[in-house]
Amino acid sequence: MNFSKTEAAIEAILFSMGEAVPTRKIAEAIELSVDDVYQVLLNMKDKYDEHERGVMLLEIDESFQMCTKRDYYEQVKKVNFKLKEFILTDVLIETLSIVAYKQPVTRAQIEAVRGVNSNHAVNKLIEYNLVCEVGRLEVPGKPILFGTTKDFLRGFGLQSVKELPELGAEALSHLKEEVEQEMQLTLPQDESTDEDQPIRFEEEPVDGKMTDLDEEPDTVVEMEEEQEEEQNRVVDLDNLVLIVDES
Repeated sequence: MNFSKTEAAIEAILFSMGEAVPTRKIAEAIELSVDDVYQVLLNMKDKYDEHERGVMLLEIDESFQMCTKRDYYEQVKKVNFKLKEFILTDVLIETLSIVAYKQPVTRAQIEAVRGVNSNHAVNKLIEYNLVCEVGRLEVPGKPILFGTTKDFLRGFGLQSVKELPELGAEALSHLKEEVEQEMQLTLPQDESTDEDQPIRFEEEPVDGKMTDLDEEPDTVVEMEEEQEEEQNRVVDLDNLVLIVDES
């Protein structure tokens, strides 16, 4: 195996795609084993990290993507006007955390934990491409199940959801009990969360696709109250500003 030519071929593939490419597909394209390609990718990633380069390789859920480094965002945005900064408020972070740790999760389960209507927060996270539909719960009404996207992993520097900070046993137990108790008290019959109920997923996982939401805000007042709550609870922007290229 000629490492230089292999690296060049992989670099060409990642550059031309502009998005995360599964290691398996790269291996098929250059006719090498997945293990060999993975080792080459890790070697390339180290090289990009060690040298003063404007780009880097990001590993995301058994895929790799060539991305610009955050250090050069100010320069890039002067040329690429499609870049947007998405600011996450406390409300959005709280909702996103519930989805990340409990996924797949229904809207009713999210609201059971938060204790308030979460339509606006869920819609906003879908708009930001951080949350998407991943399937439906096999109960009457078949409510949508939500999960996080690859943009979520990319934005928070995670390779997979397995890298999320672990919740302590007490916190995890409390979260589970809270969901179960609240769901028994607040859920209508068609949104039961019995853990024995089977869950159906799409054959091809949805990643970052906008989805038509089954449920609309109960009233305009509720949505306005959530919007006002978000505006009043802005958090540290240095750590929670996501940069997204909409091209």
